[in-house]
Amino acid sequence: MDSIDLDVLKTCDAWLADGRRCQLVTVIKTWGSSPRPIGAMLGICDDGSVVGSVSGGCIEDDLIEKVRRNGIELARPEIVSYGISADEAHRFGLPCGGTIELAIEPLSHASRIPELLARLGEGELVERRVLLASGAVTLARAEAGAILRVEDGVLATIHGPRWRLYIIGAGPLSRFLAQIASGMDYRVVVCDPREEYRSGWNLPGVELVHAMPDDLVIEARLDARSAVVALTHDPKLDDLALMEALKSEAFYVGAIGSRLNNDKRRERLKLFDLGEAQLARLHGPIGIYIGSKTPSEIAVSIMAEMTAVKNGVPAALLVPHATATAALQPAGSAPCTVLRSAAA
Repeated sequence: MDSIDLDVLKTCDAWLADGRRCQLVTVIKTWGSSPRPIGAMLGICDDGSVVGSVSGGCIEDDLIEKVRRNGIELARPEIVSYGISADEAHRFGLPCGGTIELAIEPLSHASRIPELLARLGEGELVERRVLLASGAVTLARAEAGAILRVEDGVLATIHGPRWRLYIIGAGPLSRFLAQIASGMDYRVVVCDPREEYRSGWNLPGVELVHAMPDDLVIEARLDARSAVVALTHDPKLDDLALMEALKSEAFYVGAIGSRLNNDKRRERLKLFDLGEAQLARLHGPIGIYIGSKTPSEIAVSIMAEMTAVKNGVPAALLVPHATATAALQPAGSAPCTVLRSAAA
């Protein structure tokens, strides 16, 4: 599964290969509330076809109408704003006071889209620099944490996996989680030393490695843009990865299993000299409670919790499996009956 931005670039590349004219629209600045974040992209073909999004739809409609009426007239990039006045905000569906600034770039074979796609296919984080006065493009490896910016007449956009996710275990749940994360601009690495689980694994864009989980986590040098999810149900594998991940700067560390099993896991991890503050970072049972019972739904639940943590949503606003399922337990029931089906 490609991310939306990657789909935009691939579609624009296909249009150019077919001899069509097209333009790339990128959100470069917002004020107040806006429907799409900075960096969101939209591709428009000369026949009015579109891919991607920069707003809730009304700005797209205006851009499409201009292309259908006048064709793609731009010879070089330009910057436009929508929603400055109250009338415009109402017309384009922006919240009151909302403003969005866009860069509109006519694409050609000199735009270096095929080269950009090739480098993204290698998992590289790439900075694409566009000289606004001429449209000339250069590509370079981006630094971790680089952001979109416009300075000195140059638009610099960042493309590629901005986040990293390390999944321990190559089972069905891992497959669904890897697919979702890949579509959300994560570089996904799946680790499983068990040959029987790796055989038959074929997920484009996802790296599968044969290594011990703790070795992988140490080698990865996890930073604040990294996440580790342990999904094997095997303490010999999951605990090793968690032991190292909880010592790192990873923004999210989670493990599958019932509440009872996660309590036991925390006791085991204490034997590895992990402190209470480090153990408190462990999300387990993993995921937000959504009544999940299938691998695909559980993957959505895990990704939802990971996204909330990444975006700084206060813990008080989240309903994790550990809290919700305990509250739903009938009095006197077994402590892990619901959790084994709901939290897997």
